Amino acid sequence: MTAPLPIDAIVIGRNEGARLLACLDSLKGQVHRIIYVDSGSTDGSVAAAQARGAEVVELDMSRPFTAARARNAGLAHLGETTEGRLVQFVDGDCVLAAEWLPQAAAFLAQHPDVAIVCGRRRERAPEESVYNRLCDREWDTPIGEARACGGDALMRRGPLQDAGGYRETLIAGEEPELCVRLRQAGWKIWRLDLEMTLHDAQMLHFSQWWKRTRRAGHAFAEGAFLHGAPPERHWVKETRRALLWGAVLPLMTAAALLAAPMFAGSIALLYLLQFLRLSRRMGGTAAFYSIVGKFAEALGVLEFHINRLRGNQRTLIEYK
Repeated sequence: MTAPLPIDAIVIGRNEGARLLACLDSLKGQVHRIIYVDSGSTDGSVAAAQARGAEVVELDMSRPFTAARARNAGLAHLGETTEGRLVQFVDGDCVLAAEWLPQAAAFLAQHPDVAIVCGRRRERAPEESVYNRLCDREWDTPIGEARACGGDALMRRGPLQDAGGYRETLIAGEEPELCVRLRQAGWKIWRLDLEMTLHDAQMLHFSQWWKRTRRAGHAFAEGAFLHGAPPERHWVKETRRALLWGAVLPLMTAAALLAAPMFAGSIALLYLLQFLRLSRRMGGTAAFYSIVGKFAEALGVLEFHINRLRGNQRTLIEYK
């Protein structure tokens, strides 16, 4: 077997407390360097990370913060040498599985056409809330060649930096957007059937889930705006579904209530039929939140386009 390549790690976070310490401890002894990029923590995260032996980069918070900007800052801190180097990105609320890095690095060593490899991210406490369970379900994506990765992934530094790194203006969806550009350059993305990270969403309230879903809608709209043209059609379907179920049909129903109440009932019936259709595939709870989530996604889509037309940059939509 080809020997795994050298690996560094970049962790990003803000006010993650004990979650950050668990994250850093899971990386200790597995990587050459640990870079922690902090975005204005007030809970002592910087000092705690330094005490754990991490190299700390503190972002200038006078500039708009995004996770993409934090990851790029970590890359810049690593320096210019990229040949033969790998970088493991980890969110500060995640713990890396002990068996992940050796197997993932070996896979990249054996597959020179793959730029990014990722595995299974799980929620730490899916039993604590329906929102955590939905999040855990979201991470369960197909194994094999993939179109995108999430925030936790092992990457080749060379292709990543050749692509210009992450697009720093994105408030969400920065990893799929990066993957679009890498695939256009001829690289592959791969998801392995391996445990990778344990994530702590701490999403216990409807308001948190709503904000996170609204942020997803914003990401869909911006991704489609950037890469929606053929052949990529990046997030075009997701954006259209959000607008149809979360904006167009509700507006049609409201208008019909004034002009033709019977027709309004027929439109509303579409939601029941959609619920029944989705329930057969994903279960009643997930189907319910999938439909309700389209209203939040539609708000995110509209926010993006309103801000774009006004020339405004949307700040983060944070859910915890």
